[in-house]
Amino acid sequence: MARYIFITGGVVSSLGKGLASAALGALLQARGFTVRLRKLDPYLNVDPGTMSPFEHGEVFVTDDGAETDLDLGHYERFTGVAARMTDSVSSGRIYSTVLEKERRGDYLGKTIQVVPHVTDEIKQFLKVGDDEVDFMLCEIGGTVGDIEGLPFFEAIRQFSHDKPKDECIFMHLTLLPYLAASGELKTKPTQHSVKELQSIGIAPDILVCRSEHPIPEKERSKIALFCNVRKNAVVAAYDLQSIYEAPLAYHAQGLDQAVLDAFNISPAPKPELGKWEDVQDRANNPEGEVNIAIVGKYTQLEDAYKSIKEALTHGGMSNRVKVNVEWVEAEIFDHDDATPHLEGYHAILVPGGFGERGTEGKIKAAQFAREHKIPYLGICLGMQMAVIEAARNLIGVQDAGSEEFDQETGQKRFTPVVYHLKEWVRGNHKVRRKESDDKGGTMRLGAYNASLTEGSRVAKIYGTTAIEERHRHRYEVDIKFRDQLEEKGLIFSGMSPDGRLPEIVEIHDHPWFVGVQFHPELKSKPFDPHPLFRDFVKAAKDISRLV
Repeated sequence: MARYIFITGGVVSSLGKGLASAALGALLQARGFTVRLRKLDPYLNVDPGTMSPFEHGEVFVTDDGAETDLDLGHYERFTGVAARMTDSVSSGRIYSTVLEKERRGDYLGKTIQVVPHVTDEIKQFLKVGDDEVDFMLCEIGGTVGDIEGLPFFEAIRQFSHDKPKDECIFMHLTLLPYLAASGELKTKPTQHSVKELQSIGIAPDILVCRSEHPIPEKERSKIALFCNVRKNAVVAAYDLQSIYEAPLAYHAQGLDQAVLDAFNISPAPKPELGKWEDVQDRANNPEGEVNIAIVGKYTQLEDAYKSIKEALTHGGMSNRVKVNVEWVEAEIFDHDDATPHLEGYHAILVPGGFGERGTEGKIKAAQFAREHKIPYLGICLGMQMAVIEAARNLIGVQDAGSEEFDQETGQKRFTPVVYHLKEWVRGNHKVRRKESDDKGGTMRLGAYNASLTEGSRVAKIYGTTAIEERHRHRYEVDIKFRDQLEEKGLIFSGMSPDGRLPEIVEIHDHPWFVGVQFHPELKSKPFDPHPLFRDFVKAAKDISRLV
C-alpha cells in the first residue's frame, strides 16, 4: 500500500507547489522508491482543455487522452513517470460524477451533500492505484482558506484518519516575506497560514518556506515553535537559477530526509543523485548559446507554452548550449513584413493554438524560415501553417487556408488545405466527431502511432520508423494536396499507420525544416531530451557557428 504525501499551499498562490512536489518525487526515486504524483484542482471546470491559455497556461495531455493541469508536465519531466487520466481531477469533474450517480439513483434517494458524498468521491479518486507505488504525492491546487478548496481539505483530513498511522503526512508551502525597511524575514504570514490549516483539522508535518533570503536559525526555531512542527521539518526553498536545480537544492535543505523521518522510515536508502548532478551541470555550464524565436499567439503568458520552453532547454542541455528563447507575437506581422522581426535568430519555432488570430503571422514565419534556410519546427497549428504557406507559395493555391477559420467567421473564404477531422482510428475502433460537438474532450487526444518514411530526416532523428506521440487537435492537413506539394519538395515523411492522416512534413533541400501534427514537447525530460528538440537545437547551434 502506498504512503500518501499531501501538498498544500498558503499565504499566496504560485509558490511552486508543483515544482516542490515534482522535486520531492525525484528525490524519493533517487532513494529507490516508486512514486506517483497527482493534482486536485478546486476550479469547477471539468478539465483545463476549454480554459483560456491566457488565464490557465498550457494544457498538458496524457497518453490516455486526459487534458490536465500544466503541473502534471512538471511531474513527468522530473520523475519520468507517464501521467494518466487518474492523476488529475477538478471540483467540476467530482461534482459531475456525484450528480450523474444521483440521477442514476445510486444514492437511493438520499439528500446529496458535500459531506459525505462529495468528499467520498474525492477519497475514491485518491485510492485509485494505491497498491502500485511506494509513495503517492497529491497536490491540492489553490491556497488554504479558499472556499472552493474546502471539500478537498476535508476529504484529505478524513482520508488521513481512515489510513493507519504513519501512512499519511501533510506538507505545507508558505511564503516568508522579507521587509527591506526592517531588514528581516517575517514569519507571521506562515503562522497564520498554518493556523488556517489547523482550524480545518489538518496539522502539517513539514513546512516548506519560500524565501529570497537565508532563514536564520532564530526564525527557523520560531516557525517550528509556533507552527508545532519539528525544527528539522522546517525546510527552506530559495529562488533558483534553473528549476532543474530543485532536486539537489531540496536535498541540500533536507526535504527528503524530513519526509522519511515523518514516516519513521529508518534506515533509509542513500540517494543516487548522479543523474541530477549531470542535469544541473549541463544547465549551469553551457559551452555556447543559441537564439530561438517562438512565434505564438499567447506570448503574454509564457506558461501557455511551458512544455515547449522546457523541451528547448532540454535540447540545449543535450547540446551543451544555452537556449535564449525570444517570444514573438505572431499578430504583429499579420499584415507587415516578417523579416525585421525574425532576422538574427538561429531557429524559429511556431507552436500550436486555436482560432484565426495571428495565423497570417505564423504563415509568414514559416515562409521566412523556408526561404532564408533557417531551422524551423512547426508544432500542431505550426505544421498546418507551414503546409498552407507551401500551398500558397509553391503550388499556387492562393486562397489556401483552414476550415477552422471559415467556421469561425461563418463564411467561405479559403480553399481548405486543413479540414475538420471527423473520424480517426483509436485502437481497433473508429472515433467520429461533428463540428457541433461539445468543445471539451472532443479532439483527437492522447497517444497515437505514426509510421515514418525510411531514410527521411525524421526517421534518422528518431532512429526508427515507428513512433508514438501525443495529440491534441481538431483539424488535420488534407492529404489530397500531397502529390503536388511533394513535387515541390515538401515531403509527407510521417503518416498515421492507415496512411490517411499526415503526421510529419519536412523539406528536403533545407538545413532543418520539420512540421509535426503532434506535441513532442510533452514527452521531453531534462535527463532524456526529445529527439526532435535535441536535433532542432543542434541545427540552431550549427547555424549560429556559421553566422
